[in-house]
Amino acid sequence: MSVEVAAEERPDLILVVDDDADIVRIVALNLELHGFEVMQAADGQEALEVIDRRRPDLAVVDLRMPRLDGLELTRRLRANPMTAALPVIMLTAKGLTVDKVHGLTAGADDYLVKPFDPAELIARISSTLRRNKEAREVSPLTGLPGNSRIRREIGDRVRSGVDYAVGYIDIDRFKSVNDRYGFVRGDEFISALARSLHRAVVSVGLPPAFLGHIGGDDFVIVCAPEQVRPLTERAVVDFERTADELYDPEDAKRGYVELKDRRGNIQKAHLVTLSIGVSLSVPERRFTDPLEVIAAASEMKTVAKSQPGSYVAMDRRRKPR
Repeated sequence: MSVEVAAEERPDLILVVDDDADIVRIVALNLELHGFEVMQAADGQEALEVIDRRRPDLAVVDLRMPRLDGLELTRRLRANPMTAALPVIMLTAKGLTVDKVHGLTAGADDYLVKPFDPAELIARISSTLRRNKEAREVSPLTGLPGNSRIRREIGDRVRSGVDYAVGYIDIDRFKSVNDRYGFVRGDEFISALARSLHRAVVSVGLPPAFLGHIGGDDFVIVCAPEQVRPLTERAVVDFERTADELYDPEDAKRGYVELKDRRGNIQKAHLVTLSIGVSLSVPERRFTDPLEVIAAASEMKTVAKSQPGSYVAMDRRRKPR
């Protein structure tokens, strides 16, 4: 499991693109007064050159500029995978509804009509940044919280001092599904696991358990220690039943899929199961670092993978004396 250590907080970097130097100066001054860092460009072409050197968190772009206007700049940003998710606020002329439509059609996230109140621009920028950050913290496949939200959840439990458990879950032999049926079917298995885990989390009631999706077929649950057994038992039964229905009928009936290795030999891969590693933070072993509790759960998942079928490996070790 890959968990990044949170980087030191830095100001959001805003790129202001406008051929009117007075507007750029006013916008930049207001942004800096509100704690933002600012880059500037006089037109779309210069903006692309600036972005190539340093990636901003958001761009404020005038619609009408020489060389490369705001519409074409936004289209190019959206066409480039490296900048496709960059939030763009378009500045349009007063009363020209068609400009707003064109800007949003090109891919702008929001627009503001000139002349504008700098306070409104700051509010729009802050709102757009917040939405963008929230979207990045959610898995697009499952809609579940991602890595940074998982870290915060475990960190909150560490600081609270309560007893808790962290479970690290993945699908055994998931590669055989992708190899046999392709990635689209593989995504169906991942979505099925997300639904099974969600139903299991809901079924254990209070206190509310947390469910996150790291990526691929890797998931994390954070719950009370006494919830681990009912939650994992429900998830395993639910997922195995659902997964059987996702296989082609002949594969499900015989209990394995046939795959060719590099030499053309037929290999048999059993149907998918779940491996779940669980670490406990309890008085006998109190974790003080989120990375430690995650590492322990990852270690237990390795133990679970050494066992046949779906398996839950619980770390019951005590703190060394």
